[in-house]
Amino acid sequence: HLAQFLALRGYRVLALDLDPQASLSALFGNQPELDVGENETVYGAIRYDDEQRPLKEVIRETYIPGLHIVPGNLELMEFEHDTPRALMKRKPGEALFFARLSNVIDNVEGDYDIVVIDCPPQLGYLTLSALTAATSVLVTVHPQMLDVMSMNQFLAMVADLLREVQAAGGDVNFSWLRYLITRFEPADGPQNQMVGYLRSIFGAHVLNHPMLKTTAVSDAGITNQTLYEIERRQFNRTTYDRALDSMDSVNGEIESLIKNAWGRAA
Repeated sequence: HLAQFLALRGYRVLALDLDPQASLSALFGNQPELDVGENETVYGAIRYDDEQRPLKEVIRETYIPGLHIVPGNLELMEFEHDTPRALMKRKPGEALFFARLSNVIDNVEGDYDIVVIDCPPQLGYLTLSALTAATSVLVTVHPQMLDVMSMNQFLAMVADLLREVQAAGGDVNFSWLRYLITRFEPADGPQNQMVGYLRSIFGAHVLNHPMLKTTAVSDAGITNQTLYEIERRQFNRTTYDRALDSMDSVNGEIESLIKNAWGRAA
């Protein structure tokens, strides 16, 4: 949704799917097990052997003008398996694993205004590579105690590992880091308490607008569509309008953060 929103706003956007489950790719019509072949993910551009290819060769157009995608599939797991061996056999001057993604993105930097990276849901070499390449970070959090506790443990591990990456020469300076409350139900008392708790801890680092839990998103996803693609008449109008307003508010706030990072008026 964020990548589509930015493209519809006129930005040149590259969506980069780093998740082996490839849900982002599927939503753009690239079924990972059918439409994405060998060496057609970002793995092809960051692998360690002679089969490496330029990132431009694995970038695909989408049906939205100005929005391109690098699809994912299970092949991305090969990077997790290859990296330990590559670290043991590393040649002098060869880029460490965390710099490989950043380097290939730099090669297409002039073609895009924004790169949106969808990370896998586990902390591995791909996620660390994405965090090193990123200039900003958006963390989604479901406002329930177990989810917040899990996020806390995850962020603690990330902090420890990023300190190691920084010590090895990695650039981990972010223009901004924000938490997005997602699947929020305003009528749920415990969720409201948890949101208040998060805001008391993280303050302005929590986005002002939460993403509401809505059947419109899940129902549209059944046909691999987003709120920006479905027709209003397919849903209850109140449900659709409420969902779209929430989505636009979240994405508009993120756009403002991007503009501020660029030094432009929001």
